[in-house]
Order: sequence, then C-alpha cells, then structure tokens
Amino acid sequence: MTLALLGSIAFSGKAIIVKLAYRYGVDAVTLIMYRMLFALPIFAVMAWWASRGQPPLSRRDWLGVLGLGVTGYYLASFLDFAGLAYISASLERLILYLNPTLVVMLGWVLYRRGIGWGQALGMLISYGGVVLVFGHEANLQGSHAAWGALLVFLSAISYAIYLVYSGEMVRRLGSLRLVGLATTVACLCCLLQFVVLRPLSAAVVAPQVIWLSVLNATLCTAAPVLMVMMAIERVGAGMTAQTGMVGPLSTILMGIWILGEPFTVWVAAGTALVIAGIFVFTRMARRQAP
Repeated sequence: MTLALLGSIAFSGKAIIVKLAYRYGVDAVTLIMYRMLFALPIFAVMAWWASRGQPPLSRRDWLGVLGLGVTGYYLASFLDFAGLAYISASLERLILYLNPTLVVMLGWVLYRRGIGWGQALGMLISYGGVVLVFGHEANLQGSHAAWGALLVFLSAISYAIYLVYSGEMVRRLGSLRLVGLATTVACLCCLLQFVVLRPLSAAVVAPQVIWLSVLNATLCTAAPVLMVMMAIERVGAGMTAQTGMVGPLSTILMGIWILGEPFTVWVAAGTALVIAGIFVFTRMARRQAP
C-alpha cells in the first residue's frame, strides 16, 4: 500500500514539474525531449533486465511493441505536455483520471462489450466533475483552456488505446519487459521528434529546465512505474487502483503549494465528483466482472 501511495503521488508530480519548467520559456517538444533523454537509460536497462533468459521477440512482437510505444507513451506523453501549457495541473490530472472510463468505452466500440448501469452512472458523475472544473477554468483563461483540455483528453484516449491492446502482450512478454521496451521506443520517438522539428540550438535551455527534467525522468517517470508494478505484485491491481485515487488530490495540493494555483469551491466540488464517480465506476465494474 505504501508503494502504491508513493507511486501515485510521484506520478502526480509530473504535471507540477512540467508547469514549473514552462516558466523558463521552453516548449513542449524540447521539454519532453529532455525528459525522455534522461529516462532512456533507465528504461533500456529495465528492458534488458526483464529480457534476460527470455526467448527473443518475434516480428509480430516487435510490431506490437512499436505500436504500443508510440500510442501509449510517446503520443500520450507529448499530448499531455502540450496540453499543460494551457490548463492547470489540477484540471489535467482530473482529465487523465477518467482513463478507466475510456478503456471501457473503447471496449464497447471495438469489441461490443456491454456497459452496466452502475458503470454508466459512475461515468456520468465523473465527467460532470470534469465539466464543472473546466467551465470554471474556461472563464478564467478563455479559449486556451478548451484547446489544452482537448489535448490532455486526447492523451488519455491514446493511453487507453495502449491499455486495451496491451493485455495479450503483457501475458506473453511480461509487464516489466513490455513497459521497458515500449517506453524505450517512446524515448527514441521523442528524441527523433526534436531533431526533426527543432534546430539543435533549441536544446540550449535554462539550467533549471535540465534539473527539472532529470527530476521528472527519475522521480516522476521511472520510479513510480516500478513502485506501482511492485505494489500490484503485493496487493493486487484492485487495491493499487483504489490507492491511486490520492493522485488528483496530491496534484491539487502540490499545485496550490508549489505553483500557487487557486483552490476554489468549483475545483473542490469537481474533484469530489470525479473521485466519487471513478469509485462507483470501479466498484460496479468489479461486481459485473465474470
């Protein structure tokens, strides 16, 4: 439970670090390049460690790893970083917290899996909470908030696609090996994106951006991945997911404390609705599972 709690808080710190880095005039392409540059050795070692003594990947496996790396980590991460330039860290975390509902909706669209009334109720409550916080933020920031929220929502959809299609490969390759390989692919994609879209002179940034990127790559990327996986091994996916509910709260608290983001009754009500909705959604999903 401690591993799950610390992993959730560390994941939530990513948005805070990104918002701090944006204060030094860096853009999303350069910022995510530095994050993935420092994370690449960690995930490459993770992939090597998990692959020891395992059979080599087939062509089909490599194609799957490439596809999941692009959708689940590269595209989802880049869209998230881009969206954070326009919205608060609190709203970003609430949108990403809707991920379980997106997985179920993709299952309904792709595989015609049913959605129970309890799940639908939970989705309605949680999306209502996001709309409440978004409406308040749109009044403060105007049309930029809509663009930022859309980018983050597309990020959540991209990661949901990864979750939907990764099930078979996790059983075949193992979670640690798949995560290590897929994130390595994502890191290389982010580095290539920077080389294609930016001149090399764009890599010259404030020293604070470098240190924040190191912190993001280690404390908020590699460390929580390992902590959450270790937590799942010890207490199961269900308990780990329930502990993850501390994520939005920790992001809001860090946003208030570190970034000086306002905490209003709208943010409080919206957060309560999102957490309550996801709680109802996950409880009903477990009851309806065969």
